[in-house]
Amino acid sequence: MSYMLLIVEPVGQRATRTEAEGRAAYAAMQRFGEAIAAKGQLKAVESLSSQDTAVRVSHSSGRAQALDGPFAEAKEMVGGFFLLQNVTRDEALAWARACPAAQWATVEVRALAPCYVA
Repeated sequence: MSYMLLIVEPVGQRATRTEAEGRAAYAAMQRFGEAIAAKGQLKAVESLSSQDTAVRVSHSSGRAQALDGPFAEAKEMVGGFFLLQNVTRDEALAWARACPAAQWATVEVRALAPCYVA
């Protein structure tokens, strides 16, 4: 089965780090991804830019509208993800517990599934 580890971090947290702290955190996350890849369980991994550069698209009255970030009501943002493949739920949870980001963010574990109930 496939699971996604979503790194949900407080908005603005990255700006509080020095460049050295940011590089150290990124390096720890890269080593974590390499460990998952070494087990043959990593399908994809990406870090996402802050919500300052994000755009939200929604439909209202039958028309698409785009809203540029940052988004004042947001307290958290998805900062990145690891897409795991061929793992059990317990293995996905073990990876989430071992994730360095769990020290400064929430690691949300989600199974990949269709968006409908059969």
